[in-house]
Amino acid sequence: MGKSQQLSQDLRQNLHKFSSSLGADSKQLKVPQAIECKNKKSWDHTDTVSFRKAAQTPGQRELHHVTKHLHPRFPSPVPPAKLPQRNPQSSAVNHIDITKNHYKLLNSSSPLQQHDGDLAGYNINTTDQLSQVQHARQNFMNKVCAKYGESAGTRPITRQHVSRIFVEDVHKLLYCEVPKVGCSNWKRVLTVLQGNASSPDKLKHEELHFGKHLKRLDSFNYKGIIYRLETYTKVLFSREPFERLVSAFRDKFENPNSYYHSVFGKRIISRYRKNPSRQALRTGAGVTFKEFIQYLLDVHRPVGMDIHWQLAAQLCSPCLIHYDFIGKFETMEEDANFLLRHIGAPTNLTLPSFKDRNPKAARTSSQITHKYFMQLSLKERQRTYDFYFMDYLLFNYSKPFEDLY
Repeated sequence: MGKSQQLSQDLRQNLHKFSSSLGADSKQLKVPQAIECKNKKSWDHTDTVSFRKAAQTPGQRELHHVTKHLHPRFPSPVPPAKLPQRNPQSSAVNHIDITKNHYKLLNSSSPLQQHDGDLAGYNINTTDQLSQVQHARQNFMNKVCAKYGESAGTRPITRQHVSRIFVEDVHKLLYCEVPKVGCSNWKRVLTVLQGNASSPDKLKHEELHFGKHLKRLDSFNYKGIIYRLETYTKVLFSREPFERLVSAFRDKFENPNSYYHSVFGKRIISRYRKNPSRQALRTGAGVTFKEFIQYLLDVHRPVGMDIHWQLAAQLCSPCLIHYDFIGKFETMEEDANFLLRHIGAPTNLTLPSFKDRNPKAARTSSQITHKYFMQLSLKERQRTYDFYFMDYLLFNYSKPFEDLY
């Protein structure tokens, strides 16, 4: 067992030990210091450059102070003074209060249950209730970041940290792209908001991902980056990690795709398949889900990571950048409508719901995800859960299988 897996296992074992000490009337659970914040390998299972420590340039030193000023601008059910803030000193706190409900959510949920703990008890149909959901999501993420991640102000924000953030200047919106979480449709909306299209329905997939309608935040100079991080509404959407992973696999390996079959498929088949055929080695087509997981979990991968299955925590750095709005794929329609009304978007503009790639294929659901993961051994499922554990924790998703710890 690798060091990173041992740390994840230690975290869960400590959670279980502390749960046994709770009395019937206990309301709070103290979570011990299980992972050193400085040891990014405790949850960074890839060797991407976004978490490598590098020498600071003068511009990077300026960015170090950006998130000290990033506070939520959404209406809150409590007075603004009581909102949780990203205090740079919070990472030094010895204990953090995680409610018993959160503990149960992470450790006792039904298999692949589409349950959002921050929605419990809410009837999502009013602005106040949606504001409460946002407050709950941000509050939970603040606590997780303070304990297990890097809080704002603890290290400089570099261009790499903002490289997945798209800019919409008209309505002052920053959108962090997490693939397989409706990002194509969100790019359609951003393009319309920017004034480069009249309707999101008229924009083709290729225009969105290879066109020049939208700018990334890292394309601006440091002054422009700082200004936008401080004054724009910063938005991030997440999805149940296993479901997002299966969606990416189906899209890239079960459908014709010359790039992914050639770059990833050939190497995966060559490394992990016994007695591969010449045709499979030549085309890279036909990668199985089990082979894909073997590649994903291999610390010596024959080909590097890809954003479609990289952790959302790494793509968007939510512990360094305080996102004003945290949406979820599972409540996309409600979240999208709330956000669009908040930023003053045209009343007739809504987020499209169609699939523009492989539209005839069924959308990846919890049931489909379950079928794919049942092809794996318990050990492989556990290691995959360890791999994505920080996304499960940060975005408050249920444990996907009962036999995982």
